Parts: sequence; C-alpha cells; structure tokens
Amino acid sequence: MAEQDRLEQDRQTPTVIADDVHITYKVQGGAREVHAVKGVTFVAHKGEAIGLIGSNGSGKSTLLKAVAGLLPLARGHVYAQGQPSLLGVNAALMNDLTGERNVTLGGLAMGMTHKQIRERYQKIVEFSGIDDKGDFITLPMRTYSSGMAARLRFSIAAAKSHDVLLIDEALATGDAAFQRRSKARIAELRARAGTVFLVSHNNKAITETCDRAIWLEAGTMRMDGPANEVVAVYEEYAKKNK
Repeated sequence: MAEQDRLEQDRQTPTVIADDVHITYKVQGGAREVHAVKGVTFVAHKGEAIGLIGSNGSGKSTLLKAVAGLLPLARGHVYAQGQPSLLGVNAALMNDLTGERNVTLGGLAMGMTHKQIRERYQKIVEFSGIDDKGDFITLPMRTYSSGMAARLRFSIAAAKSHDVLLIDEALATGDAAFQRRSKARIAELRARAGTVFLVSHNNKAITETCDRAIWLEAGTMRMDGPANEVVAVYEEYAKKNK
C-alpha cells in the first residue's frame, strides 16, 4: 500500500510547467518574424509519457527545444525539474570519430561518468543493433546511415535515467525489434518516475508509447488529453485538411 501511495504521489508531482509560452524567430535574414509557438500552457508529471503531435511546422520540435532550455522565450515561462535532456542534442556525436569513441563522448554529454560508460558500453552497442551486420562500432560515424546514428543516440540516452527526456522522431528509425526495445526502455524510465516527451509523425507509436498527447497546430495547442482520444481527433482533422 505504501508503494501504491508513493506512485500516486509521484503522478501528482510536476516535472515540467509551461506557462503561456510564446516563441518567435527571424527568417530570411531577419526580414520576417515567425510566431512558432503561441501561448502554450501545460503541466507534466512524474511517470508520464506525453506525445506531441501535429502537422509539419506546427511547433512541436520548437517547443521541445524551449523545454530543454535551448531556445529563448518571447513571452511566458518554462519551469523544469533538473536539466531536461533533448535526445540528439545532449548526446551530440561527431562524424569523424568512431562509434566507439562517440559512445564515450555522448555518455559524458548525457552526464555519465567514465566508469558508468565502461560498465554500460556493451549494452549500449547491443541495444542500438548497429553491429548486428558487421563491426560498425569501430567505423567513423560518417559511414553510418541516418537511422544507425539515430539508434546510437537513443541507445546512449537510454543508458541512464532522466528526470525529463525529450525525444524527437527517434522511434521512427530501426526495425520492429529496435522499436520494441525502445518502447520497453521508455516504460522503464517512466517506472522510475521519469517524464518522457515524444515527438513523432507515427501516430501508432504515440498511442502505444504514451498515455497522454498534446496536439499543436500552427503553434497553438488544439487539444491535451488521453493519447487515444487526441490522436483520433487529430487524424479526423488531418483527413479533412489533406
């Protein structure tokens, strides 16, 4: 019963609060300003997996970068527990270095110690699956396909626990086996009271991985609720606006 009470308390503990968030940026040499995110407000809690859905250019990736502290806000506030980790940015890998060396650099960038990286190295490589058809881990990253690089980034990030992990399209890469491993790892992170945000154009991945979804359209939040319900409404909208 005590464990159940703790889990219930965790679910009520905020990890990210976005309060009337507005994000603008300049394009065409500063001649035009784009209002990319317009007054988005939400509260994320421990143990939640939240999918961000919407059309191309709706502000999903921009919002993730703001939550990670990588983009300034024009107006509003973002409050976060600890330092949110944006997959692919925190573990920024270098094309001229081998996959092996990049595991070390990426692990350090994600906040792991050298000892932790050594202990988890083999599992990181196995999880990524990039050596299933050859010794790719010893080759420079520039020889990898975009999918292989994305899988390695996810594997590095997944090797540690996060208060808040932000994932942008990483689950779109890899075969069915890798996607199953990725979803299982996200479930583990949530079980440890981590919060996961997932941007994906694969609505099935959202409904299978997330319990909640936020739909953005043209920078505005259109809906926030149970993933199945939000995805169903969004898909109906998308059909009518092809």
